[in-house]
Amino acid sequence: MRVSTEDVVSSQDLGSKDLPPIVPVDRSLKAALRARVDGKAKPPGSLGRIEELAVRLGLMCGRLDPQMQRVVLLVFAGDHGLTEEGVSRYPAAVTATMVATFLSGRASINAFAAATGVDIRIVDAGVAIDLPPHPNLTDAKIRHGTRNAAREPALTPEEVGDALARGRDIAAAAITAGADAIAIGEMGIGNTAAAALIAHRLAPAPLDDCVGAGAGQDEAGMARKRAAIARAAARSGATAPRDVLAEFGGCEIAMMAGAVLGAAALRRPVLVDGFIASAAALAAIRLAPAAHDYCVFAHRSAERGHARLLQALDATPLLDLDMRLGEGTGAVLAAPLLRAAARLLTDVADLSEVVPTAPPP
Repeated sequence: MRVSTEDVVSSQDLGSKDLPPIVPVDRSLKAALRARVDGKAKPPGSLGRIEELAVRLGLMCGRLDPQMQRVVLLVFAGDHGLTEEGVSRYPAAVTATMVATFLSGRASINAFAAATGVDIRIVDAGVAIDLPPHPNLTDAKIRHGTRNAAREPALTPEEVGDALARGRDIAAAAITAGADAIAIGEMGIGNTAAAALIAHRLAPAPLDDCVGAGAGQDEAGMARKRAAIARAAARSGATAPRDVLAEFGGCEIAMMAGAVLGAAALRRPVLVDGFIASAAALAAIRLAPAAHDYCVFAHRSAERGHARLLQALDATPLLDLDMRLGEGTGAVLAAPLLRAAARLLTDVADLSEVVPTAPPP
């Protein structure tokens, strides 16, 4: 599947070609949803945060009986010029190799998605080589990897706009095809470095607090990574979200941000994976604050900068499993919790149905 710029809605229609209008949730429904949850056959509050999640899902969908049967994971892949600086222990070629593994059904994300009943779609946002066609691969390539952000802007403003728009369209297409919720994940050697720079500028947070081991750097590798990220940060003082994405971001990160915006515009929940996906969600929310209402943060990554991102987003993730793989693994593990919360509203008997009314004294 190829997504072209001709498929993007014009800027005259939206005010900006890549920013769809997003309506904040209607909080007038909150009391009715809370009453519905409290009226179920259980002690009030006994299901803890699942009850809170049920109310949130009802608010997102604007109804008392939200459906969360089909969750679609979009895995966005892209390469990073920063790998030239030694920010990763793995060569950039591993990005394409892992995409091939996803498409063969043999990666961790495939196993987890099969276990949780989540559909997967892989998106080539900016892999450094041309990938062969595959029925489960969407070709939305912006360019063959970003430029080296330690030396020059990673993307042009036009490339950022295209990535946002294509991510929006891909999420919208999945929803049109029947997705009740979207999950976002990624693959890109070097993308923890790009995410660290985005977190640093958009949270904002001290740079040292945002830089972690990524795919497992040793002490010497961490020194190279910190030095390269510091050079990139010193090269540009960008703080506006579009500028930050252009200076430091990856094609896959900008496209994930667009997917958040696209799903939120259609009032669908977005399950956000770990550190890199959260950096993309932060960029989306800085562009359109109402998108925050539609983001469900799946898990707390063990990657160093994720705590800072969650703090900036005022987010409490559903899971905390010491994971830091990416790929959307945490997001798909949280998908059953979305289904369970929705079914609390739709499937559980009311207390009045199971507890007889006490006779008058």
